[in-house]
Order: sequence, then structure tokens, then C-alpha cells
Amino acid sequence: MRCIQVVNVRWYNATAWYGVTLAHCLQKAGHESLVAGLAGTPPLEKAKEMGLPVVALPFNSQSPVRLAELWRGMGSLVREFRPDVVNCHRGEAFVLWALMKKLHPFTLVRTRGDRRLPRGGLVNRWLHCSAADAVIATNSLMTRHFAEVLHVPSSRLHTILGGVDTERFHADAAARRLMRQRYGYGEDHIVMGLLGRMDSVKGIRESIEALALARKLSPLAQRLRFLVIGFDSEFSTADVARWTREQGLGDLGEIVTVTGKVEHPEAVISALDFGILASLGSEAIARAALEIMACGVPLISSTTGVMPDLVPDFCSFAPGDTQAMAERMVQALDAEWRRELARICLERIFQGGLRLEDFLSATLKVYEQASRRA
Repeated sequence: MRCIQVVNVRWYNATAWYGVTLAHCLQKAGHESLVAGLAGTPPLEKAKEMGLPVVALPFNSQSPVRLAELWRGMGSLVREFRPDVVNCHRGEAFVLWALMKKLHPFTLVRTRGDRRLPRGGLVNRWLHCSAADAVIATNSLMTRHFAEVLHVPSSRLHTILGGVDTERFHADAAARRLMRQRYGYGEDHIVMGLLGRMDSVKGIRESIEALALARKLSPLAQRLRFLVIGFDSEFSTADVARWTREQGLGDLGEIVTVTGKVEHPEAVISALDFGILASLGSEAIARAALEIMACGVPLISSTTGVMPDLVPDFCSFAPGDTQAMAERMVQALDAEWRRELARICLERIFQGGLRLEDFLSATLKVYEQASRRA
């Protein structure tokens, strides 16, 4: 099977990761794959690093001249590559691919990994119910929206949450000892970790506020330490240091620590006693959650995006609810509670179809069904 993954994203976010990782999995399984995107962007650079062929086209332009250039480029790409499947991971130019499909025989798939729910207008209904041979949602909330608002037929609608590389992300006792020593954690410390970019949507500030509350709720919470596995983005390390002082948690490096950029996040994850995903929104695809869970680390989480599909209610809290977040932190002080949650998280990965091989298998099944229909 010959596949084009259209990943016209300007940065390497979860949507880009989903599309590029899928292309890599397909290529490794013997399906010739190509990534199409925007020139000079991280998704295309990442695809090149993985050994994937790439094509740059002006997908997001609204200029008539550039749109004409895009149409010609798409036509050349389809004629030369002869794809069996074109999978669009963003909405820009999706309508052009739908029109191109009328001129060339390929199967058109739309994967929606965006947190924004699509509008239910006529164009969107035509695109998703008629033009696309299959629609893939990356969480059950989006699936329900497609079914109830856009009325996408169940035969065309699928939910695939993504997958994690369990050969890379797994429990590692040696890495745990090394990383805990590196960050100064002792046997009595209970280390909570947040993995992700340092942006407002990730809830880092709210996590620090909740940590301060947890220390008031339970004497055992004095043992809690917070490791932010990330580097400067919208917020800087200096911002995290200021929030830490404002909450009475001392200087950065005492109770709250920021790792900076790390080459092997899987090693640092191993140092954790539990993870926290405190996102205020987004998480239509939760790459960080899958990586933490695959390492055998229990995860508490907000209920945003895909997270209700991944973790049970008893370890969840509403986005931004620092009181509920603090209460979950206190629950996680209990070793037996953590062990049970870790078991559930691992079971979700290995028996719930969340490994990379499951991701590939589920997507190929959709492609094959859609191709028969097309």
C-alpha cells in the first residue's frame, strides 16, 4: 500500500507526531510512505530524520497564486507517487484533496487530532460524510461529535487514539536509580512528574498551586517533589521559579525542579513515583500520557481531550480544579494506591491497543475497509 500523510503543521505538536509516526510505522511494515507538509517546518525535518521521503507544498496559503501552485503540486505528487491512500491530518487543503480525488483514484482519509470540534455546516458534512472514505477521530469526544453533529455514518467513522513505542518506553530500574540520584531525590521522596512543553495549557502553574495545597492537606505531602520534564517555551524556568516561591515552596531545585531539554525522556520518567497531566485544554492526542503509562508509572490527570479514554475516573480531576488536583496528589502518597493505578495504566497500554503495533494494525484495517468502499 502506498500512503501519503499530509501533515501541514507548523510545529511538531501531537497532531504532527501522530501523522509522522504513522508514516514511519507504515514504512517499516513495508508500505511505501511519504510525508507532505510545509517547507522548513519541524514535522518535515523529523520525517527526514526517520528516513521518510517528504514533499513541501504551500498547503496553508490563501493567496490565489499560491493556491494555483498548490493545486499543480498536488497533481504532480499524485501522478508521480500514485498513492493508494491520502490521509489528511489538518483541515487546510482538505477540500482540495477532496476535489483532487475526483481526478485521480485514491482513498481519502481524514484524521482529526485537533481539540477544536468541527462545525456542522454543509461543506463540513460533504467533506466528512461523502468526500472522505473514512474519518478517524483520536478520542471518543471527537467521535461522538462527528456522529451526532456531522452525522458521519458509523461505517466510515473510527476512533484510533495513537500508540506508544513500548520498546523505548518501559520500566527501567537502573535508569530510575541514576535519575533520582541526578536530581537529588532520596528514598523517602515521592516524586511527581509532568512531561510536556512549558505552555499555559499544560497547567504547570496550577500544578504548583495544587502541590502547595496538598502539603496543607496531609503531613505526608511534605515528602512530595515535583519534576517538570520540559524546557522554556511560552513560560520560562524563571516563571516556574517565581510561582514556586509565591506558593511558599522555596527556591527552584528544592521541592520543584525543571529538567530543561533532555535527550532521553524515558529515562527521566523512570525516576517518577507518579505522573500528572494537568492540562487545561487540548490533549486531543496525549503522547506524554501514553509514554508515562508505558513506563509503568501511575498517572493522575485532568479530564480534558482524550484523557477519559485513557485513565479511570478515580484518578481524574476537572481542568484547573486545584483543590481536586491536590486531593489526587494526597491519594497518590499511598504506595498501594499507586501500585493499583500503575497496573491499570499498563493494562490499558498492552491490552487496550495502545502500542505502536496496535496503532499500525488499527489504521491499516481502516485503510483497507475504506479502499474497498472507494
